[in-house]
Amino acid sequence: MLDIILDELTGGFAAVPPVVSASRLLAAAVLAGLIGAEREWRDKPAGLKTHILVAVAACLFVIVGQEISQIRFGDEGEQRNDPLRLIEAVTAGVAFLAAGTIITRGAEVKNVTTGASLWLAGAIGLGCGAGEIPLAALATVVVLIVLLLVRSLERRLGGD
Repeated sequence: MLDIILDELTGGFAAVPPVVSASRLLAAAVLAGLIGAEREWRDKPAGLKTHILVAVAACLFVIVGQEISQIRFGDEGEQRNDPLRLIEAVTAGVAFLAAGTIITRGAEVKNVTTGASLWLAGAIGLGCGAGEIPLAALATVVVLIVLLLVRSLERRLGGD
């Protein structure tokens, strides 16, 4: 009985080794944390923890998808895996969370940027889970530039 339990707890990681899984999850947390920290600094409703959780969850969905693809569900050639379904599921779930942060009062709409940053945190997590950490890091840099520098440009032009 104990052998069965130990096999269950240690038998995973058929597609993505434990060290690689850990590095992908950590990268998702760090990259989304940078964006979440900016949102936290601006005192927005979804901050550091929320962005990290969204990205780590998205990353985990991709890794789990890769692991599931290694399980035999039928005869050779019968198994079908569609990574786009994982992406769609994550984006739909994150869109639900992001929509919850948006507030409307009459003609005024607030927190759309925070909603968009949550959606992006999901994309960063998907990228990290797929092993595209440099791409996710590049996206994080671009987003931080937008969030930090474009705001000052908006103020100079008489916007926000």
